[in-house]
Amino acid sequence: MGEKREMEKETEKICKRCKKSYTASSNDSSSCRFHPSFFVCRRHDDQKRYYELKPDDPPYAAKFYDCCGAEDPEALGCTTSVHVSYDDD
Repeated sequence: MGEKREMEKETEKICKRCKKSYTASSNDSSSCRFHPSFFVCRRHDDQKRYYELKPDDPPYAAKFYDCCGAEDPEALGCTTSVHVSYDDD
């Protein structure tokens, strides 16, 4: 009989920040793109940017990511890092 080689399949994990699957060998410092903050509904109060509210808008009509100001909830993350698995907790 010939020599048996067992190829071990790398375990795929799901990243809890970007929700993409990854393996340990493919996980580097720029693998994960995410927003480190929440998508919020309030005025931009960081003085870097102003959101003009219309007269009939409620006072907290502005919706954006608190970390970077992106107003699209589907916007690409503003930070890159390694993936973090739910198993890593």
